[in-house]
Amino acid sequence: MTPDTKAATKWFKQKKWKPFPFQQKAWMHYLDGYSGLVNAPTGSGKTYSLLMPVLMEGLKTRENTGLQMIWIAPIRALTKEIMLACERAIDGLNMSWTVAVRSGDTSISDRSKQWSKAPQILITTPESLHVLMTKNKYSKYFSHLKSVIVDEWHELIGSKRGVQTELAISRLKGINHSLKVWGISATIGNMEEAFDVLLGIEKPEKNVFIKADIQKEISVQTIIPDVIEKFPWAGHLGIRLLQKVIPIIRKSKTTLIFTNTRAQCEIWYQHLLDAEPELAGQMAMHHGSISRELRDWVEDALHDCRIKAVVCTSSLDLGVDFRPVESIVQIGSPKGISRFIQRAGRSGHQPGAVSSIYFVPTHSLELVEAAALKQAIIDKQHERRIPYIRSFDVLAQYLMTLAVSEGLEPQKIYNEIIKTFSYQSVSLEEWQMLIHYLEHGSQALKAYDEYQKIGNDNGVYRVTNKRIATKHKLSIGTISSDVMIQIQFSRGKKIGTVEEYFISQLAPGDAFWFAGRALELVRLKNMVATVKPAKNKKGKVPSYMGGRMSFSSEMSEFLRAKLYDYYDGKINDIELKTLVPLLDTQKERSILPNKDDFLIEYFEDNDGYHLFIYPFEGRSVHEGIGALLGHRLGQILPISFSIAMNDYGLELLSDKKIDVEKLVNAELFSTKNLTESIQSTLNAVELARRQFRDIAKISGLIFGGYPGKMKKNRHLQASSQLLFNVFREYEPDNLLHLQAYEEVMTFQLEESRMREALNRIQQQKFIYSYPEKISPFAFPIMVDRLRERMSSEQLKDRIEKMKVQLLK
Repeated sequence: MTPDTKAATKWFKQKKWKPFPFQQKAWMHYLDGYSGLVNAPTGSGKTYSLLMPVLMEGLKTRENTGLQMIWIAPIRALTKEIMLACERAIDGLNMSWTVAVRSGDTSISDRSKQWSKAPQILITTPESLHVLMTKNKYSKYFSHLKSVIVDEWHELIGSKRGVQTELAISRLKGINHSLKVWGISATIGNMEEAFDVLLGIEKPEKNVFIKADIQKEISVQTIIPDVIEKFPWAGHLGIRLLQKVIPIIRKSKTTLIFTNTRAQCEIWYQHLLDAEPELAGQMAMHHGSISRELRDWVEDALHDCRIKAVVCTSSLDLGVDFRPVESIVQIGSPKGISRFIQRAGRSGHQPGAVSSIYFVPTHSLELVEAAALKQAIIDKQHERRIPYIRSFDVLAQYLMTLAVSEGLEPQKIYNEIIKTFSYQSVSLEEWQMLIHYLEHGSQALKAYDEYQKIGNDNGVYRVTNKRIATKHKLSIGTISSDVMIQIQFSRGKKIGTVEEYFISQLAPGDAFWFAGRALELVRLKNMVATVKPAKNKKGKVPSYMGGRMSFSSEMSEFLRAKLYDYYDGKINDIELKTLVPLLDTQKERSILPNKDDFLIEYFEDNDGYHLFIYPFEGRSVHEGIGALLGHRLGQILPISFSIAMNDYGLELLSDKKIDVEKLVNAELFSTKNLTESIQSTLNAVELARRQFRDIAKISGLIFGGYPGKMKKNRHLQASSQLLFNVFREYEPDNLLHLQAYEEVMTFQLEESRMREALNRIQQQKFIYSYPEKISPFAFPIMVDRLRERMSSEQLKDRIEKMKVQLLK
């Protein structure tokens, strides 16, 4: 214990806590002027590892003037938790410091107070920090700043919000050259890269990476179905296991039930109440579309042990401390290792406690995923988070922020941004193109005044038009979503939001479920859906865009390894033992591949000729491979295919027979000219055109609308498509236009991952199978294809008939 850390150690002792070595190491390095990254498991005291040295520095210097530290958190719910920790420590150390939260929920009066008299600690989000930079004299407001701490850095790094954070830090470093920058992160597969992104390409001489030597114990229990279906299909089995979930809720103080989509969340909430009416008043729901007031109530009730269970989505993923939570239930595969571990960590959220999570499969094959997740946890494996680079839309937005406030000094800001990881490769020519775009609207748009946003005032660029400045302030942020419709009762009480595309399918009088209630649509006007309680309890459940997740590459590797274990006779997991009837049926009907085999199935039925292949790489990669193969086969023969896929494999269905062994060979999976093939095969132009909507919105090319008068999604899409077409024809080298293609290839089509999968497949032995009837592996893929063409009732009837035929 050093004199500088004596106060913190004393307070910990009063609380009957003992500092972990990683906390003490962080304290000493911070106080010695270091910047760095703390890597520790959930519930191990990460917050206090950096909060305490900030306060100890304040005690030592007796500095109380102005803002001393900014704590950046990715979600609003986390800001509340951090504030409580700060207030607890400040009070325990008898300090006069104040702490405040600045987020989208902060009232106008509180924002005004924070600006007129800065707290010593400000907890905020990346977006709100950029909003502060739109204020005149923001540099004076930040002039006393000693440190910036970025919480949950692993969540930010793989998004444009991470880029926003990089840019904000670069500006704060420009104001305070001795600024200390620290991050807090759970483990990810590329920790070194995460460290580099946080601190920039010119790291301070004093930098340190601190890893906690704490092994968080995670107990994983799989809910095993009483009967294993030999022909599984996605989506139905979860609810069948509901009766096995109820005892978990009963025996636990509090349980969080995680679903992967908001629609699934609503469905599980309804079914749990129907099955266990006693949960009424003791169970709540939490997802991103429910109103802030309701979510706050749920979070407070969790803290205070007032509720028994919460059905939730990723809205409760991050590090909020709900200590009463004893058990986690994961409905369906999380599709990623880190997401599963993160959710498990919501229970046992204190040092030394065991995190307990139950896995509820939504179809039989997800039992393999359960075994894979267990193995990944044992092997301490995590996914990489790919950082965004050269996001010119975010950079354009940032430059507008500076031009709105104190003015944009191009050379000074260029020198700052090229020290960030994201923009280190931006050339002076590209920089000048971006400035020209903001000043003149780019080459293609220079004739239109609305795109001329900044003016040159003696070498400093400023926004002088108040309307342009207001539009920019309302548009700050990088989170993209569909236009949201406010749901409220006739008397005005707001209960949340749903996406426009769902509500637009309803007519007045139609019923739907939302926030656990059956509601009837009264009218839709001015982006507000007025509702009343519905008598009809069979309404639709809102579905949301992007509900289908895909395996991470790491998850795919562990899944393949578990399947190969079965082939090799290593049936040690309860999940694999349970799946023996299904896997035996796969061997009887077709082939169960080993690690050196690549399985191809081909058969004919009334629908046509089915070609099934099984890379086990995840839905997104299979989508690309399917389109690629269909295109290449179409160049050899006059043939077309309908394509379906899931995380295990894909189907190409045609009305013409092909010589499979002659045509479907290693050459068909070649990576030669892959980029060009992908772009022509998957209509990359159309994909880029859709991607461009978000880029256009972030960069300020299109305006989403004023509060209460948001533009409709189709109008935004039409405007962005028009601009994309203009750039494509008249200015193809436009930075934002090129960025759309880069993002499609990197994040949507995952070109690098597809290339790795194709290379692996080419090294395997091609095994051809001609089953007389559909195999267990093929069945769920076929069901996914039928799902797109049938109502849920029609699909259920068709599946039952198929299963009767298959079991004969």
